[in-house]
Amino acid sequence: MKLLIVDDSKFTQKVEGNLFKEVVPNLEIYFANDGKEGVQKYIEINPDLTIVDLLMPNMTGMELLKEIKDIDKDAKMVVVSADVQEKVKQEAYDLGALAFVNKPINKAK
Repeated sequence: MKLLIVDDSKFTQKVEGNLFKEVVPNLEIYFANDGKEGVQKYIEINPDLTIVDLLMPNMTGMELLKEIKDIDKDAKMVVVSADVQEKVKQEAYDLGALAFVNKPINKAK
């Protein structure tokens, strides 16, 4: 299984990558530092799941969701963001997000 994490924070990339690796040990994890790089990596690796931050330079997470859905209508994407406004969540769902997870994420105890 291939996972693409698109987030401009190296710390967040590491935390999310480690959490997923614990659950799916054979997971192939790829990282992108902004939305534009995220689109390029998506095309290059065709991940099974993409984790998307919303606030990034060069291309926002919302723009990324739209761009990827234009490329692949079956893309599976989850938004991870500290922005918990209901209208933001709804926009993400309208653009094709499967789920919206609040930051910071951590292991359930």
